[in-house]
Amino acid sequence: MKTIILKSAAVIITLFALITLFMSSSVIFDLFGIREKEGNYVLFVVVSNFIAGFMYLFSAFGLFTEKKWATKLLLITTIILIVSFVGLLIHANTGGIYEQKTIKAMLSRIAITSAFAGISWFYITKKRVA
Repeated sequence: MKTIILKSAAVIITLFALITLFMSSSVIFDLFGIREKEGNYVLFVVVSNFIAGFMYLFSAFGLFTEKKWATKLLLITTIILIVSFVGLLIHANTGGIYEQKTIKAMLSRIAITSAFAGISWFYITKKRVA
């Protein structure tokens, strides 16, 4: 059961990573007209999501191969996203332009990343006492 859960999580996080990389790189490099469709994006949030996308790919490998470092990498990714979210809140509260959907998306991304970190910790890192 443990292997099925970890391999399923690895597949899901890989898909999440690929979507994240596609969307963030499309905004950063203005591909396919996505930058215009995104409206008032906040560049440092997009860049942190771009970085998180690569970290998700490495984490997926770690989950698939049941490596303990996957938990640390997912926790670091969560911290990066939280710092970026705090920056977004500061940006918004000081009059910077942004989209309301960005706040919802960041909260969702933080929750999803935290959930994967929890899965990794529970099934790989945690030492079970018999």
